[in-house]
Amino acid sequence: MSSESTIEYYRRIDKGVNEVYGGHAAGDLLIRSVNFAEIERCIRNEQWNTAAGMLTEAARDLERGGADFLIMATNTMHKVAPQLTEALSIPFLHIVDVAADAILTEDIQTVGVLGTKTTMEAPFYRDRFASHGIEVVTPDAEEREAVDTIIFDELTNGLVREDSRELYLSVIDTLTAKGAEGLVLGCTEIEMLVEQSDRPSVPMFDTTALHTERAIERCLSE
Repeated sequence: MSSESTIEYYRRIDKGVNEVYGGHAAGDLLIRSVNFAEIERCIRNEQWNTAAGMLTEAARDLERGGADFLIMATNTMHKVAPQLTEALSIPFLHIVDVAADAILTEDIQTVGVLGTKTTMEAPFYRDRFASHGIEVVTPDAEEREAVDTIIFDELTNGLVREDSRELYLSVIDTLTAKGAEGLVLGCTEIEMLVEQSDRPSVPMFDTTALHTERAIERCLSE
């Protein structure tokens, strides 16, 4: 939900539409950006009702503006997705459902998850995957803290550091040792740091790529 992920969503969707239609074609998009500092504060203070209210109003703005469906360019804030879907009459493309479809296509039942502490620890993410028959394994507490710190202090500010990349790769190795058959990049900024070529033997499910691909499909079908 930072500007880094918003820009990447916009770029990917426009590019995907243009690849089909060519010329100057681009996605017919409505973007409602929110002040990430306020969202980050809500996350840190666990003020989920406040965050839900902010995002629900933003989603209603998009619906009133004529949006046919909604995506939210974040994993963490899908914690409040139930409040959004209850307030909207347009479809909401849930990022976990999209990732689960890709995981099941690869016949994988157990995945490791990297993301914010909220994504790795709160039931909303694990339970949504479980509803698809997918088990989630996560890093230990110290690793979760380090992964979360890198997201908020570096990636959301556009900073990519080699030592942070090495730490993430070490955590990935730990998750595979715990039984993960694949890895969910469960934060829309993580793709800035690691990619499939870093660990070719471990299927990586980039939620940014998967979510935007599904959005492109919907754009083209409207």
